[in-house]
Amino acid sequence: MKSRFIKGVTVTLYVKTQTGVDGFNNPIYSEIETPVENVLISPVLSDDATSTLQLSGKYAKYELSIPKGDTHNWVDCKIMFFGEVWRSIGYPEELIEALVPLDWNKKVKVERYG
Repeated sequence: MKSRFIKGVTVTLYVKTQTGVDGFNNPIYSEIETPVENVLISPVLSDDATSTLQLSGKYAKYELSIPKGDTHNWVDCKIMFFGEVWRSIGYPEELIEALVPLDWNKKVKVERYG
């Protein structure tokens, strides 16, 4: 079901891809900029920010709502929006796609990076 009234923005997700191994056989990664469209961005409530800080030691600033059907890995990744780079915190909260009436079924909290 496509929402006609709510429209998200495009964010840039930096997808880690293994490009080889070093001399000690450890993987070498590069980051590929991948645009993700229709992402909702909302500020985190102060209670949620405090809970995240107590659980992970990281201060959540925004929560991203990810559109249905997205298959990207949102764990410990860099994301760019508002002209700044952010890092995801923890694992995404994912709901059953068929039971969610709008276009978004995942939530990812982010902190300021850099």
